[in-house]
Amino acid sequence: MKVCVRLFAAARQQVGQDRVSVELPEAATVADLRRGLAEQYPALQDRVAHLLFAVDRQYATDDMSLVADAEIAGLPPVSGG
Repeated sequence: MKVCVRLFAAARQQVGQDRVSVELPEAATVADLRRGLAEQYPALQDRVAHLLFAVDRQYATDDMSLVADAEIAGLPPVSGG
């Protein structure tokens, strides 16, 4: 299945676009998405482990299953003060 991921901040700058498509196996998880992003977009290899993912506007864990039409965002780590 193909999923679309919206990127922000440094991840967007490294890839040079704000949205990327990633080809994943059916019944893929967020962990599969991390691997797929690193493989298909080598510029993200060092960054992908630190991205937070939101699926349909909810933070997602690595074991969450994905569907092709989900709204997925790769967010940079955040800190508070």
